[in-house]
Amino acid sequence: MAILKDQLIHNLLKEEQAPQNMIIVVEVGAVHMAFAISILVKDLADELALVDVMEDKLKGEMMNLQHGSLFLGMPKIVSGKDYNVTANSKLVIITAGAHQQEGESSLNLVQCNVNIFKFIISNIPNYKLLIVLNPVDILTYVAWKISGFPKSRVIGSGCSLDSAQFHYLMEERLGIHPLSCHRRVLGERGYSTVSVWSGVNVAGVSLRTLHPDLGTDTDKEWWKEVQKQVVKSAYEVIKLKGYTSWAFGLSVADLGLYGIKDDVFLSVPCILGQNGISDLVKVTLTPEEEACLNKSADTLGDPKRAAILKFSEVTPLHCLGYNRILVGGCACCPFYLICD
Repeated sequence: MAILKDQLIHNLLKEEQAPQNMIIVVEVGAVHMAFAISILVKDLADELALVDVMEDKLKGEMMNLQHGSLFLGMPKIVSGKDYNVTANSKLVIITAGAHQQEGESSLNLVQCNVNIFKFIISNIPNYKLLIVLNPVDILTYVAWKISGFPKSRVIGSGCSLDSAQFHYLMEERLGIHPLSCHRRVLGERGYSTVSVWSGVNVAGVSLRTLHPDLGTDTDKEWWKEVQKQVVKSAYEVIKLKGYTSWAFGLSVADLGLYGIKDDVFLSVPCILGQNGISDLVKVTLTPEEEACLNKSADTLGDPKRAAILKFSEVTPLHCLGYNRILVGGCACCPFYLICD
């Protein structure tokens, strides 16, 4: 007797359906699931795979998403504790690792996360990598060195979230929708980020034209304080709830070399295509902004950071010679790029 499925459907052709756009999220903690939800809500994948060694937690998160998949365009959602589930993936998002605690320097996270990366990257296919774990500039560099992948396929989240936070703070000050506010943050993600004040505009109107002292030390409205708020905001969230998740997850789902000569990661706007990073956007900087960007690069090449990488058996930044690794960080396309 035919089962219900056979009575309902008459099959004409047997075929295996491979996903057209499969994305992998490694680890299923609170922060990582924020990335997963953001990917699904924005309909970025027809298949999402979750990978973690904690089987019960992994299965529970997968089932929870599957039960709500009707509201998400019905993507296929799978999981596995090993990396076989990553076959056919287009992009692997690496979120696994030790996360920053209250008052902890980003630099202290590096050694532990290097060891975790060595294990993860050795087990994943030869696809594009997106690194979204802090300190993201150094860890994206580490991922590139460990993987041996082409420069266009090792990507980092950059300063996209910093730009989004600045847009929010502009909305608070000006009473204007953040989508009408435009401003970029470049450089290292951290205290040495560079605010491109010369490019800040609202609906195309340059704020520097209206207020020439914008973002300078002589600014009586103290717009520089907004930048300080952006830098400190993550630490404040960590202090209040223990970790950051939703804003970071949303920024990742929404994702020209300025005379720099060495190997580091920095945030600059770039364009992401099907095969990885295809183009850099040449942002015009004032001499002061370009100097700040180079200073940010120097921060990434300091001896202390290089020593940590050397101890981790990863070639230190200053030993590579002639290129710098740059990071795309515009509001709509935040990515790291290794540039010639």
